[in-house]
Amino acid sequence: MDDRTGVLLVVAASILGACFVGGSLLITNSVNRAATEIESVRTVLAGINPEAGRQPSRPAAAPTGRPDPAKRYEVSTAGSPVRGPESAAVSIVEFSDFQCPFCGRVSPTLDQIEQTYGDQVRIVFKHLPLSIHPKAPAAHAASEAAHRQGKFWEMHDAIFANQRELETAKFEEYAEEMGLDMDRYRADAASAAVKARVAQDMEEARRLGVSGTPGFFINGRFFSGAQPYDAFKKMIDEELENS
Repeated sequence: MDDRTGVLLVVAASILGACFVGGSLLITNSVNRAATEIESVRTVLAGINPEAGRQPSRPAAAPTGRPDPAKRYEVSTAGSPVRGPESAAVSIVEFSDFQCPFCGRVSPTLDQIEQTYGDQVRIVFKHLPLSIHPKAPAAHAASEAAHRQGKFWEMHDAIFANQRELETAKFEEYAEEMGLDMDRYRADAASAAVKARVAQDMEEARRLGVSGTPGFFINGRFFSGAQPYDAFKKMIDEELENS
């Protein structure tokens, strides 16, 4: 190795060492700066909330997201579509979404319950179009508009029978086949009053803790999902025995 090569190696080593030192200082300064900023944020939070920085305890009134099956809930049915007499020993209130496949699947089960128990059971429909189903609100508006002319269940059955065709034109086609006053139907389907009615049911579902569909209250007892007929029968029979 000649003198020139030795000098170059020394210079290169010096430059490399300087890079490591500089990099270390840069990282250290960045970490220190970040720590200072985090501490500043914590100080601000502490000024807003004395409990900041501690592990938050669960609020006593925090919603559970699901009703307690061991409790009985009061569910409003005023103005809702109903099948069965007011005097029925068992009331089944369903929160449903017309675009939900599970709601479509449970519809024949409810028909079977009605056929089996007759006047012992009444079935009440409540609107709960979920945010994940963009076509549901129009279907619920159509059903509520039909309800105002006494044809809710006919529209309900038509929508669920053709659940892949949730379009305004199809709803109008069903309405015409039912013999509805079409001017009134269209006005109702687009009205603020119908939207408010659907929103009222959605707010009640939120208050009760129902976040999915279908959700049922059988004499006030929560019953979740599109369960088989025998599961419904078991609870209905329990209620009839205790009535």
